Amino acid sequence: MRPILLALAASLALSLPAKADDVTVAVTAIVEHPALDAARKGVLDALTAAGYKEGENLKFVFESAQGNPATAAQIARQFAGDEPNVIVPISTPSAQAVVSSTRDIPVVFTAVSDPLGAQLVKNMDKPGGNVTGLSDMSPVAEHLALIKEILPDVKTLGYLYNSGEANSVSLLAVLKVEAEKAGLKVVESAATKSAEVQGAARALVGRADAIYIPTDNTIISALEGAVAVAEESKLPLFTADTDSVSRGSIAALGFNYYDVGKQTGEIVVRVLKGENPGDIAVKTAVGSDLVVNKAAAEKMGVTLPQSVLSRATKVIE
Repeated sequence: MRPILLALAASLALSLPAKADDVTVAVTAIVEHPALDAARKGVLDALTAAGYKEGENLKFVFESAQGNPATAAQIARQFAGDEPNVIVPISTPSAQAVVSSTRDIPVVFTAVSDPLGAQLVKNMDKPGGNVTGLSDMSPVAEHLALIKEILPDVKTLGYLYNSGEANSVSLLAVLKVEAEKAGLKVVESAATKSAEVQGAARALVGRADAIYIPTDNTIISALEGAVAVAEESKLPLFTADTDSVSRGSIAALGFNYYDVGKQTGEIVVRVLKGENPGDIAVKTAVGSDLVVNKAAAEKMGVTLPQSVLSRATKVIE
């Protein structure tokens, strides 16, 4: 009987789908806020869909730098020493720290606006080495068109950003080019840490007709401070990421960061299955949602046009 049972067990084993190998994926972000948190959730769900289940055959480690670049570097060194199968840095500062810390462990970055400007890769199509990932470069021209549609008389746009964050500096360069085309003047106001955000927003009162906040992790982590200034001063505030609209921005046209995370997770799966990161082209996130907040608009003295409301993916009342 025993040989028959062994043969039957072997036959059943052959008929079962192959189980994903045990792996460790280490994830880090410069700070925690809804957009980056959604991206992390998307990465995990993509891994789960591919058969890598947390607590079974997947160890999913997460560390936040709490907005501190020195902590980001420390986390990167820790991950390099732990030697996980893949490291997933979310945001430009975390990606820069991780890429500087290892040349051997596969790195799949995400939520990075300008991978070339941040010197993460030298070529988007053939990144080489141990690095690839997903860019979330904002459709700046479309953002400006949306702002002008909502505020036809806008002339000066305040840009609230962290001057030490590479992606925000890259986006400022793009914004200046597109603003000139759109007949807009750009006024900058910088905050290098979250405690400075409210003051930097206040510095734009009387100097700008509206505030535009890019996908800047420092500013978005303290968005409520900027929103308070915007409401008090009746200074319309717009963001580049849609997750910030529910927190008080008037509108945003951009990526769903959960979907960005899922797209990133699909790249991670390819690496876990044996592909060399350096052979995988850096992708640009796809998908574009229009989210508007009627209550926020009212608090800032703005009436949203029906043309915007009618095509919005989501309207927050």
